[in-house]
Amino acid sequence: MPGKDIRGALISAFSAWLNVPEDKLQIIQRMVGMLHNASLLYVAAKFIMACSLTLMNISIDDIEDDSQLRRGQPVAHKIYGTPQTINCANYVYFLAYQELFALRSPPGLGARDVLSASDRLYSEADLDMIVTGELLNLHRGQGQDLLWRDSLICPTEEEYLAMVRNKTGGLFRIAVKLMMSCATSNADIDYVPLVDLLGVLFQIRDDYMNLQADDYASNKGFAEDLTEGKFSFPIVHGVRQQSGDRQLLSTASMHSSQPPSDRYVPDILQKRPSTPTLKIHAIKHLREKTKSFDYTLEVLRIIEEQTRAEITRLGGNSRLEVILDMLHVEHRPDRVVCAPGLYHDSS
Repeated sequence: MPGKDIRGALISAFSAWLNVPEDKLQIIQRMVGMLHNASLLYVAAKFIMACSLTLMNISIDDIEDDSQLRRGQPVAHKIYGTPQTINCANYVYFLAYQELFALRSPPGLGARDVLSASDRLYSEADLDMIVTGELLNLHRGQGQDLLWRDSLICPTEEEYLAMVRNKTGGLFRIAVKLMMSCATSNADIDYVPLVDLLGVLFQIRDDYMNLQADDYASNKGFAEDLTEGKFSFPIVHGVRQQSGDRQLLSTASMHSSQPPSDRYVPDILQKRPSTPTLKIHAIKHLREKTKSFDYTLEVLRIIEEQTRAEITRLGGNSRLEVILDMLHVEHRPDRVVCAPGLYHDSS
């Protein structure tokens, strides 16, 4: 489940608190799925060239990252081309906006009969503002991510977390804020801080699994974040941990005892390695020298504890607890991560 329809599971879990009418819940699920597919992951090719029935990956994010695979399948822009893919993704954005009309209750009907606007943190009058504001946040976050990647600027941990709250948290917040606007119970309770914690937890976990997990490698490619040149959470820690040691970044430092230039080095991230050798070197450095994976696991543990505490403060939610159990990552000291087919235990 992690990484696959996590938003659908979260919508279902939050509805246990908010008791959103089923018809509106389905609209929100459909709308968030459209926005998610258009901006980040994949949509069906039925939106491409007169509705083919074959499922395809189509993604602005994939184009910007120059990804090759999405869930083990070729990304759409490698098959249909960038112009058609961008047009299709934009089309799905507007399909999602069209769903907002169906969320508004006719006068005297629906959620307004149960709770007045004054009893809500978000009302039906806020629907456009919710979606527009969070899509702006999402694109600001994506813009920061791209700037750091293309300029080879390593953000601070605080800057990275702020980017994640914008980029990853945006769709989470759209879903829950729309649900709060249609809720028939607990509509005066602010669930956004919990949503922000979940977004950060999900993204840092995703960053960790990208460099560590065999199943992630088989679906998206071994250590794909290195190929895409991303400053993910473990990489940010590794670069920032030892300011005088640029071993992680510098390919030259693998072959020379001379310190690399502070102005220019042939970067591993800039090189966008597609073969295992350089990736394995970078991962080994993160694991053994900067201890970035250990640090990432500790951060995940702290955020998970904070998230569980917030769930308890809000009254408890067994469905969210199940999701957290599935997102939980155990430390495995016997694990050595290599390229697919090269995995082995240290014993």
